[in-house]
Amino acid sequence: MPAELIDTHCHLHLDPLGPDLDAVMARARQAGVVQCLTIATNVESAKTSVALAARYPGLRVAVGVHPEEAESATDDALAAIERLAQDPAVAAIGEIGLDDYWRQDLLDAQARVLRAQVAIATRRNLPMSIHCRGTKSYDRLMSLLREIGGSLAGVIHCASGPPAFIEQALALGLHVSFAGNVTFPKAEALRQLVPLVPDDRLLLETDAPFLAPQPVRGRKNEPAFVAHTAEHVARLRGSTAGALAALTTRNARRLFGFPPL
Repeated sequence: MPAELIDTHCHLHLDPLGPDLDAVMARARQAGVVQCLTIATNVESAKTSVALAARYPGLRVAVGVHPEEAESATDDALAAIERLAQDPAVAAIGEIGLDDYWRQDLLDAQARVLRAQVAIATRRNLPMSIHCRGTKSYDRLMSLLREIGGSLAGVIHCASGPPAFIEQALALGLHVSFAGNVTFPKAEALRQLVPLVPDDRLLLETDAPFLAPQPVRGRKNEPAFVAHTAEHVARLRGSTAGALAALTTRNARRLFGFPPL
């Protein structure tokens, strides 16, 4: 039997996963992936994700507005996210954060939306799944989170950025998650981040259907493939795949409230 794994960040509502989800979830179970956190990026995908959780017992949901969709985050949209966050299947607020990779003119709007969603997470006592990408986003995110203050629970998903960013995130009490891109041959800078994360803050994810790990690169990613990332991260940390699976699964259950099976 494969070691139990949890994919802490995937987008199961997106094509090509959504239309073939029964088969996707069956392949995940065969690979040892026993639970998944599926992540919304706007109100409509949040509604879809909550509905999916009713179909699949191993599925929990994060609801939120992605920073690239900050312009759609009206007061009504944010109120809808907070209402959806009351569903028992919802385990986190996300995917939220900052991103200036494609557009730098959205950062102010993204910061406003991020503040509002951190407040929702605080009111609902939920952790956050945090996205951060782009040279101007790393320092601004840390400054914003320090300014908000209080007890912050959550994860920097799909870890990237300079080592100082990861160290600051850890100092704030956040977890750090690695996706399939850590396996790419040219991702040496990303691999240098892996040893910075202590055992009790480490998580794994696919970000499916994006970022398929190197052994299956070129295919659409899916939760089953987190096993490849687990094997790679285990080697980087001088561990075994089984031991790494055990500790990251324990961390995911503690942070997101996945029930033991």
